[in-house]
Amino acid sequence: MKKNKAKVSSTEKQFEFHFHAGRQACALTVPVRFPMEENVSDLHGRLMLLHRLPCFVENDLRSVLCKFIDEESIKDYDQEAVLSLERLRTGEVDIELLTSAWSKAYAETTLEHARPEEPNWDEDFADVYHDLIHSPASETLLNLEHNYFVSISELISERDMELKKLQERQSVEMDKVMQELGKTMSDQDVNAVASQHFDAQQVLENKWANELKQVTTIQKQEYQEWVMKLHQDLQNPNNSAINEEIKVQPSQLRESQEASDRLFEEQRQLEESFTIHLGAQLKTMHNLRLVRADVLDFCQHKQHQRSGVKLQRLQTALSLYSSSLCGLVLLVDNRINSYSGIKRDFATVSQECTDFHFPRLEEQLEVVQQVVLYARAQRNSKLKDQPDVPRNGSCEDKSKNLERNPSNILPGEFYISRHSNLSEVHIVFHLCVDDNVRSGNITARDPAIMGLRNILKVCCTHDITTITIPLLLVHDMSEEMTIPWCLKRAELVFKCVKGFMMEMASWDGGISRTVQFLVPQSISEEMFYQLSNMLPQIFRVSSTLTLTSKR
Repeated sequence: MKKNKAKVSSTEKQFEFHFHAGRQACALTVPVRFPMEENVSDLHGRLMLLHRLPCFVENDLRSVLCKFIDEESIKDYDQEAVLSLERLRTGEVDIELLTSAWSKAYAETTLEHARPEEPNWDEDFADVYHDLIHSPASETLLNLEHNYFVSISELISERDMELKKLQERQSVEMDKVMQELGKTMSDQDVNAVASQHFDAQQVLENKWANELKQVTTIQKQEYQEWVMKLHQDLQNPNNSAINEEIKVQPSQLRESQEASDRLFEEQRQLEESFTIHLGAQLKTMHNLRLVRADVLDFCQHKQHQRSGVKLQRLQTALSLYSSSLCGLVLLVDNRINSYSGIKRDFATVSQECTDFHFPRLEEQLEVVQQVVLYARAQRNSKLKDQPDVPRNGSCEDKSKNLERNPSNILPGEFYISRHSNLSEVHIVFHLCVDDNVRSGNITARDPAIMGLRNILKVCCTHDITTITIPLLLVHDMSEEMTIPWCLKRAELVFKCVKGFMMEMASWDGGISRTVQFLVPQSISEEMFYQLSNMLPQIFRVSSTLTLTSKR
């Protein structure tokens, strides 16, 4: 819809400038069109250049020109105002229409007439949950979340059992077909049976995926409505029944805590902790940990067999809406999906418990994919606008990769997913790495290392005070990862992270943080303790100094 724009009449006026060059009097006369549609400084520069005026008149010309333009513009405005009033007096303009237009414009541009912002459901729910989780009602919240968790676990177990039965039945059918191969069956028959098996498995998996999605959606809606209602009931001081219901049972607390401690000790077989001070002038204390565990141990819930209280998640829930968030670096390939490798395992873990605060992982990945496509399109358009800029070989390779797979990300780039249903982390950094990280010749400028630097910078700007980093930049050990390879890689990552942590002081002013270096579960104890001995040599570890005096 096009707006009617009033036609403004333009006029030319003569600008005169008089100056003296020695004993000679000079005058400059040029036409200037009003209203002015160009910058006064540009016009001034053009006059100096075209008429070859001496430099000593530059300032005088600028002041006279500005004064001339201001005076003539005011005269034009006054004349236009007189004509507008004349049109109103003669009835040429409808006063009612003009008044309504002015009123609408004033109301839309004045804050006091603006409509109040509508309440945001997510923000209201976050505030309510934060209040309840820091109150005696936290026990009730955790119990309800655990009940939902058990319900989803039973559904997943049923799904796995049905898939297992289908695979066993298909395996028996395929064995029979293979026995008849070359007799009554041909290769085409075998391929047809395999295709039928694949289709049947896909149908079953889609059926369970839809059912899980439906159940988690219902659970999330019920949970949020229940939390809001509980908060309203607690606001009523006369509702003593609610206050009695949410009281914590000490026996359950102790029992659950003991179970949690046992699970923690069983899972984390090896762990070393250190306290360091970093900084040039103002020292900042940080906590460092070296942990041997599987990366998904920080995400997966452990069921308490003797109690329904999920105190394992208590600390994570308490810090969900706080300035002390926990992050995890997950090494992934360049495709943004959850269909293979560690990404599939992580997606399976994230489905084991309903996320009551953030969108499902698949929905978050869809948003990330759209952002990546938009960013690639923007970058490609800028490259096309600069065809003459010389590029080195690596940039040319990157541009070729972008043209080939615009939906993929490059090594060193990462995307972020938010979670409230994981056991120990709120933020997961999906860092893209390639096969180069398995070689032993990477440097401090490797994309994976620079990706860690950018991740730590995000931690500083978004209140993530605990971050877990794969020390060897791999999640699993392989044959080429010998002891010298591990020591060289650990030394590189330790030194780089130390440098990045010292940069943090300029990023956030110096905040105490916890950095956990994670090594694969399959690493030997001997290798673990060699890495543990290397850490205090690279970082300055705090130690007690004992002073003795002789009398």
